[in-house]
Amino acid sequence: MTLPREITAFLAAHGWDGADALPLAGDASHRRYMRLHRGAETAVLMIAPPGLELVEPFVAVGRYLAGLGLSVPAIRGVDAALGLVLLEDLGDLSFVAALNAGHDEAELYAAATDVLARVHREPAPDSLPAGDAVHTLPRYSDARMQREVDLVLEWYWPAVAGGPVPESIAAEWRAAWESVWPLAWHDTPVLVQFDYHSPNLLWLPERDGLRRVGVLDFQDSLHAPAAYDVVSVIQDPRRDVRAGLEPVLIERYLAARPEVDADAFRTAYAVLGAQRASRILGVFVRLWQRDGKPGYLRHQPRVWALLSRNLEHPALAPVKAWFDAHMPEGWRAARWRDAA
Repeated sequence: MTLPREITAFLAAHGWDGADALPLAGDASHRRYMRLHRGAETAVLMIAPPGLELVEPFVAVGRYLAGLGLSVPAIRGVDAALGLVLLEDLGDLSFVAALNAGHDEAELYAAATDVLARVHREPAPDSLPAGDAVHTLPRYSDARMQREVDLVLEWYWPAVAGGPVPESIAAEWRAAWESVWPLAWHDTPVLVQFDYHSPNLLWLPERDGLRRVGVLDFQDSLHAPAAYDVVSVIQDPRRDVRAGLEPVLIERYLAARPEVDADAFRTAYAVLGAQRASRILGVFVRLWQRDGKPGYLRHQPRVWALLSRNLEHPALAPVKAWFDAHMPEGWRAARWRDAA
């Protein structure tokens, strides 16, 4: 395909002039990816539109994770002003593709959990070099967690109720969540990748140890409770993880981090699981209504199942009470059974 002049100039400057370019599947962000072919060689071009996306966080966090011995795409070239990054091609064997091909689910998820334990054992850096710039890692906060769950009020509620949420009900919602935020902070914050789940993980069986897991899309990393990423990979909104595997993986993670208070971690896991599921319920409706991406709606019943499971933890009694009082069954998973 024909590429804009500034992209062809960037590729030429990094030895990839004349390469064939084919688009790769995108995601929910504004970033786009292209696979470059030159004979038997391949590479990946990331295009992050300036003003909408930044490349510095990707570069900074990617190099940091590589320094921990993890498999992330090696960076071959960067033009931050144009939003272009030339990357090593780690292939197409995503976790989902690997599982569909018959690879062992327990082995893949154990390896992914071990990667998290490796990252979380390190003190979280305050900032990271990104070429000529410095990327400061943001901190997850109670205020941000609240804004994210409020997507239920802003997008999900109007979609199922046909109108805005009454202010009295919204006030009850916020009070319920504010009462549980302290329980999310089970330990010293660590570097959390935030989107650490099956679409962003590749299986590289030809590599050894932790390097068998290829990690993508880590540019949103921040200081946050370690339980967030553990929830993210195990409670996957896009696929069902085998029943019974979740407690095994949690125990594996805790065994690798004996310094962590296990009970506090499990409570944080439930709080952050409920928080994340609530956020995703709102995000998937927003992707449908605002961005014209209805395909995400088919995952809503699974997200509801995850949310319901987390709400059974006693620490989440105030939030569960809100859902029981204000979110009737017809507005929950059943609402999306026939969604696109």
